[in-house]
Amino acid sequence: MGNHAGGHHAEVVAHRVGQPFGSLILSLSVTAIEAALIISIMLASGEEGKTIARDTVFAAVMIILNGMVGISIFAGSVRFREQKFILGGVNAVLITLIAISILTLVLPNYIVSVPGPFYSDKQLIFVAIVSLILYASFVFVQYFQHQDYFIEHQHKETVDDNKPSRKQTIISSILLLACLGAVVMLAETLAPGLNNLLDKYALLHSLVGMVIACIVLLSKGLSAYRAAKNNELQQSLNLSLGSALASIGLTIPIVSIVSIATGTQITLGLEAVPTILFLLTLLIIILSLSIGRTTVLHGITLLIIFLE
Repeated sequence: MGNHAGGHHAEVVAHRVGQPFGSLILSLSVTAIEAALIISIMLASGEEGKTIARDTVFAAVMIILNGMVGISIFAGSVRFREQKFILGGVNAVLITLIAISILTLVLPNYIVSVPGPFYSDKQLIFVAIVSLILYASFVFVQYFQHQDYFIEHQHKETVDDNKPSRKQTIISSILLLACLGAVVMLAETLAPGLNNLLDKYALLHSLVGMVIACIVLLSKGLSAYRAAKNNELQQSLNLSLGSALASIGLTIPIVSIVSIATGTQITLGLEAVPTILFLLTLLIIILSLSIGRTTVLHGITLLIIFLE
């Protein structure tokens, strides 16, 4: 409930601000909730918490790239047959996303200086800084240097009488912060019980990461779906891909800092099968979004991979 309310208030603020900054507000709100949940459960779960950051970020990226993008493309293509988007903007997101993803989720498995799928503290700091630089560079390009790469001319916002009032925006901003705090406190309360439940039924603790990803992405996924059904695929991709980039580009540095500060080791490297699925997803999303327009086939292919 706290996450759903938080998503609603974030959407109100984003609508008032307008595009493209509205998408940034939504992405940062989702990332704040995600990072808060990860840190709370990580610190409360002991050994089982070592992989929660990796599992959540991996689940979030896979759900976004295959599920959110797939269903959006499928729904839009069924209604409009073919939809177009600005190739330059999507390429900028994917280049940044792939670089950060490989650095954080794949490369740790091949570092010989530290045994296992881990980074040393110095390596973790380096990766965190690189991720922040890449994300900040993307934000600069998207919101300041090349806004035209991310907003189709016919959908640029002018005066919108339906925008929330200033008073409503202020109230939603305050309530958004309150919701974020409520989510953190709820996570701290539920973490022990959730771990006991998984142990009782012999379930994988990686399911926690999937649950967190589903919770934080629900409102964002609905927004992306509605945009695609309104023939605004560019906005849908801005929301979806921006969320994926923020999820990994901001969450990993935040969790890394907390990990080092608390002396809690975190596992980042994916295992063999997830790595193959992850690389396959990156390949398919690149090919699906390589020509500036989509059809129902692209959506079906992504959704099939999502079901895997």
